[in-house]
Amino acid sequence: MRDFQSPGRSAVFANNGACATSHPLAAKVALDVLQAGGNAADAAIAGAVLLGICEPQMTGIGGDCFVLLKPAGSEEVIGLNGSGRAPAALTADNLRAKGLDRMPIHGIDTVTLPGAMDAFLALNNRFGQKSMAEILAPAIHYAEEGVPVAPRVAFDWAGDAAVLQGDARKFYLLDGAAPQTGQIFRAPGQAEVLRRVAREGRAGFYEGEVAEDMIASLRALGGGHSLDDLAAVKSDWTTPISASYQGVDLIEHPPNGQGATALLMLNILSHFDLKRLDPFGAPRAHLEAEAAKLAYDARNRFIADPTARIDHLLAPETAARLAALIDPRRALPDPTPLAEAVHKDTVYITVVDRDRMAVSLIYSIFWAFGAGLASSRFGINFQNRGAGFSLAPGHPNEAAGGKRPMHTIIPGILAEGGRVTMPFGVMGGAYQPCGHARLVSNLRDYGMDLQSAIDAPRCFAGADGFKVEHGYKPQILEELRALGHRPVPSDEPIGGAQAIVLHPSGVLEAASDPRKDGCALGY
Repeated sequence: MRDFQSPGRSAVFANNGACATSHPLAAKVALDVLQAGGNAADAAIAGAVLLGICEPQMTGIGGDCFVLLKPAGSEEVIGLNGSGRAPAALTADNLRAKGLDRMPIHGIDTVTLPGAMDAFLALNNRFGQKSMAEILAPAIHYAEEGVPVAPRVAFDWAGDAAVLQGDARKFYLLDGAAPQTGQIFRAPGQAEVLRRVAREGRAGFYEGEVAEDMIASLRALGGGHSLDDLAAVKSDWTTPISASYQGVDLIEHPPNGQGATALLMLNILSHFDLKRLDPFGAPRAHLEAEAAKLAYDARNRFIADPTARIDHLLAPETAARLAALIDPRRALPDPTPLAEAVHKDTVYITVVDRDRMAVSLIYSIFWAFGAGLASSRFGINFQNRGAGFSLAPGHPNEAAGGKRPMHTIIPGILAEGGRVTMPFGVMGGAYQPCGHARLVSNLRDYGMDLQSAIDAPRCFAGADGFKVEHGYKPQILEELRALGHRPVPSDEPIGGAQAIVLHPSGVLEAASDPRKDGCALGY
C-alpha cells in the first residue's frame, strides 16, 4: 500500500471495463466506446488513433503497432504484427555506397511503410463490434477541433521540434515554434484521412489520394517508395512467446519485436535471489543492469525479420550461461555497441471490457516525429523505423527491401495458472524489455501493488550510459560507481507504464504512470 502522506495516485478499481493510457482524452474516448456498446478492441483502436493527435511527437498514422489480445471467453493470447516493411528499392549496398556504415537516424532512407492502419482494420474486422466510422469519429472530431497540448507532451515537443523538416514544420509547429502547454494543436489533414478510412476502409489509406500524397511526397524527398510498396502492406496474426518467472508467465510478441529480450532478462535474473535485496538499492540495480547488457547483446545479434534464434535465446542453458558471467561485485564491460538505432518515443494503451476481452496495444513512429518528414497534402508524419536496420554485411537485421527492421516496441501480458491476469506495456524504446522485467520483478519479487510497482524509481544501463532517476538516493550512485558503473542522474523520466489487473474476483485494477500525462479510467 502506498504512503498516503506522500504525493502519488491510487489505482482505479472498476467492475465493467477499464482503460489505461498516456493521455486522458484517449482514456476517456476508450471508456466512452465501451459504454456505448463497443468492446476492448474497438476502444483500443479509438484511443490509439486519438493518441496520434494528442501526442504527435510519439505516434501517428504513418507509424506501426503491435497488439496482444485475449478474446472474450478464452484465455488464449493472440498476436498481431502491424509493422511495415522497407520499400523494395532499399538495399544495404546502396546505403554503404553512400559512405554509410550504419543507418542514419532521420531522413528519407529511414522511412518504412506505415503498418498500423492495416493492423487497426484487421483487428476491427476480426474482433470489433463497431464500425470503423464509429470508432474513428472521436479522433476525427479532435483532429478538427484541436486538443490542448498537455504538459509532458509540450516538454517532449520542445526538445524534439528541431528534427522537423520541410512540410513537417508546417503541420507540427505553431508559428514556427513548438506549441506550449495549453495551446491548441489541430490536424485537419489527418481528420480528412480518417474520414476516408471510415468511409472506404483500407482503400481510403493505402490507395487513392492519400496513398498518392504519401508516395509523391516520399519520392520528392528522394525516396524509392512506390504505390506497389504501399499496396503490399499487410499485418500478420502471430503466435506469442512466453517464459515463466516467480509463478507468473510473461507473454510477449515474437520478433521482429524485442519481446524475447525481456524474457531472456527474466530468465537470467531468475538465477539470483532478488527478494533478499533492497528493491531500490545498488545490488538490485547492478544485477538488472548486468542482465540487460547480456540480454540486449543477444538481441542485437539474433533478433531480425524474418528469422530469429528464439529457441536459443529462450533455452534454459542460455540464461544459465549468461547468468554465470555476472559478478555481483563488479560490472561487466559494455557489450558490443548496437549496430542499429533505438530510442524512446511511443504510446501504449490497454483496455479490458465487461466480457473480459483484454487488449495490449503499442503504437509508434520510432524516434520523436519519426523521420522528421511529412506528406505535403495531409500532413502524415513518416516513421523512421528503417533506422532500426543494421548495415553490417550478413547481419540478420541487415537492411533490405521488403524486410521489417528489428522493432523496439513490445506489448506485454501476464498470465498465471493458465489465466490472463494483466495486459501491460512499458514505453521507452530500448528500455522496454528492461521495463517489462522490472515491473514483473516489482510485482513478484517485492509484492508491490500495481500502482506502486509502476511509480517506483527506474534506472537503465543503455547506449547513453547508466541513467538513474531522481527517486534513487544519492548514495546509490556512489555504490554503483564502486561496482564499476558510470551512473548519471537521468535528464528525463525513464519510460512510462500502463496496466490493468484482472482479479479473480472479477474486479479490474487499472494503473497509469505519473511520468506521462495520462490516467486510468474505469466504470
